[in-house]
Amino acid sequence: FDGDAELKPLLHTWSLSVEEQFYILFPVFLLLTWRLGIRWVLVLLSLLFTVSLGLAHWASIYAFNQRVESGSFFLLPTRGWELLVGVFIAFYLRYCGQTRPFAVNQLLSLVGFLMVLFSVFVFDQKTPFPSLYTLIPTLGTALLIICTQPNTSVYHLLSLRPLVGIGLVSYSAYLWHQPLFAFARHSLDGEVPLLLLVALSILSIILGHASWRFIERPFRNKNAMPRGAIFAVSILGIVSFSSLGLWIHFKDGFVDRIPFNLDYATMSESPLRSECHQSETPCEYFGDNVEWATFGDSHVVELSYALAKHLENKNVGVQHNSYPGCPPSLNNPDSSCFGWTNDVIDRLISSTEIKNVVISFRLAFYLQNMSRANHAKMLEQSSRQSYEMLKDNLLEIFQLLLKHKKNVYFVVQPPELPSHIERMAFAGASKHGLIRGLKRHSWDKKSDLLYEIVQHIPKSVTIVDLTDDFCDAQFCYANDLEGYYFFDDNHVSIHGAKMIVEKGIFKEANE
Repeated sequence: FDGDAELKPLLHTWSLSVEEQFYILFPVFLLLTWRLGIRWVLVLLSLLFTVSLGLAHWASIYAFNQRVESGSFFLLPTRGWELLVGVFIAFYLRYCGQTRPFAVNQLLSLVGFLMVLFSVFVFDQKTPFPSLYTLIPTLGTALLIICTQPNTSVYHLLSLRPLVGIGLVSYSAYLWHQPLFAFARHSLDGEVPLLLLVALSILSIILGHASWRFIERPFRNKNAMPRGAIFAVSILGIVSFSSLGLWIHFKDGFVDRIPFNLDYATMSESPLRSECHQSETPCEYFGDNVEWATFGDSHVVELSYALAKHLENKNVGVQHNSYPGCPPSLNNPDSSCFGWTNDVIDRLISSTEIKNVVISFRLAFYLQNMSRANHAKMLEQSSRQSYEMLKDNLLEIFQLLLKHKKNVYFVVQPPELPSHIERMAFAGASKHGLIRGLKRHSWDKKSDLLYEIVQHIPKSVTIVDLTDDFCDAQFCYANDLEGYYFFDDNHVSIHGAKMIVEKGIFKEANE
């Protein structure tokens, strides 16, 4: 599940696997606990619910570890509480029945409906999930199931034939929509027009109806599909798809089908990225004498690894400090990066062992997003303030480190690519084995605010700018004759980071 979720055609199968695990484990739980009585069963389930929800909330908000956050989203221990809501509903309907007054059902079904709508229109990618926030759609759905009784307003709405029809095919449509969207994004380089998204949504419903009509319904009909046939088809499907998956895995995704002109392995990220990026306790590798440290956003991850490999023979280590999507935020309490930034800087300046600090951010991207204007003089007032705040935060970080006798290296963001490196490699070489990226003047225009800040950096800071190594007078490139510079469209690969370390950091250090 690495990479962009929008580009993974089978990513949505994680939710099906969580459901299947639940269907296996929950009956076993009942077999072991039912003899204790319904009260103890509910007590134990409530304890599991509380632990699962608490763990999910902690992992999504306070863990500060990419692997933990990913596990919280995809795995049963932090998703089980949502399924247990359904269990509690089943127990409630079994033992309490439908004895509520009509007015209560009317009110609570409407509340549940509004809670679901609130989640759809208010929650976004920044909403921690799963967490306490997830209680809103989950409990809203619970209220709908329990209280949407005949003659309530929500019952009449959800009983409309078009909505019932969509509900019948929704499971199959769910299976179809992600592959359709993912392959569309692949073919159109991630940018799918709204009208095409609408068309694909309609197509997923059409395909979902076909699946429901010719697969779901026959399998649910005991006369048309007896139990023995279901088991035979299931076993055949499991064996077939497992064999296909193993074949693809051992063939490394049939990488030979791709017309790469260079070793595909050079298009790789740091093998320690998932372990050390956004880690609460910084990684230190590969030498015992940790004299170097890195600090920045995700653009410093591969630099950290390449720097550590360069120093490994001298038994000199590197402390890796990175946090995704974090611009310099030393004096910005409103930023989610404020606490982490200050903790890292405090750790660096208090360390007597660390003598050198390498800093790198995706500054051109942050600055470009502050305004549609291309020059600081044209920035609107709010954007000007954001620009000044970012600049002041970065310069103060430099000043603090210099004040505490650290050697500071600032790596200027390398030119980004117009597309993912794999897509560009598919197209092949275009000039003496080199893959053209952005035109040089285009990147210079995108990074003009970055270079305006560079002019204010103290002279004691070593500025490592290899733009001229990535670009010539006309174009910037995605590779050299030995390997690929990137592993996506903006993060340098280990090969690209190695070039920055050897041609930039240590060339400057030796001089």
